[in-house]
Amino acid sequence: MARRKMIYEGKAKIIYEGTEPGTIVQYFKDDATAFNAQKKDVIEGKGVLNNRLSEYFMTGLNQIGVPTHFIKRLNMREQLCRQVEIVPLEVIVRNYAAGTMSKRLGIDEGTQLPRPIVEYCLKDDSLGDPLVTEEHIAAFGWASQQDMEDILSLALRVNDFMSGVMMAVGIRLVDFKIEIGRVYDGDFQRLIVADEISPDSCRLWDIETGQKLDKDVFRRDLGSLTDAYTEVAKRLGVMPKTSTPITKPTLIN
Repeated sequence: MARRKMIYEGKAKIIYEGTEPGTIVQYFKDDATAFNAQKKDVIEGKGVLNNRLSEYFMTGLNQIGVPTHFIKRLNMREQLCRQVEIVPLEVIVRNYAAGTMSKRLGIDEGTQLPRPIVEYCLKDDSLGDPLVTEEHIAAFGWASQQDMEDILSLALRVNDFMSGVMMAVGIRLVDFKIEIGRVYDGDFQRLIVADEISPDSCRLWDIETGQKLDKDVFRRDLGSLTDAYTEVAKRLGVMPKTSTPITKPTLIN
């Protein structure tokens, strides 16, 4: 498709104007970043895998009645999505202690939490996406009380879906991050899942071995990020089990 005007370029994606009013095109880059972009690299094939995996998860959520911005995949690296007004929060759901939670609270990584814990961070790279409370969110008007109830409901429904899908293929969903967008149907606003869901935004551990199959492979120099993401794609049936890791975009149509 012919590209239109670029709207925004982030660390992992470029957003273009869509072909129809109210749509955008998400282009998935091969760039990998960690520690608020202090660590950077280009991982060949990562964008292709994330495009396919995000399509898989978003399609599944749409099918069970969890609304998302995803419309359809256009090609190996692009997908057509509904244009939304992003709520300026990262919504994190944790099932096991890991990463910053383990550091903040002194809990061993891998400790199962008594229930899923939902956290919120302000989307601001210059501040390092700081953790915020519902009091902050209400006081500064980032989201209303009704918004927060809807966001919590969406986050927990995504967690139920993702946990089941991953457990079925021998993967533990440790935690994940989503973003929420506002859409308007006439005078009415509703909230939907936006951005992406991929191993870039989840912690995924093999249930039997504990092997990490997510961006921690890059953060912690644990091996090939492409191999890890390819393994997730194979288990989910997004790629044939006989496929080799993506090194050229022609391997996924």
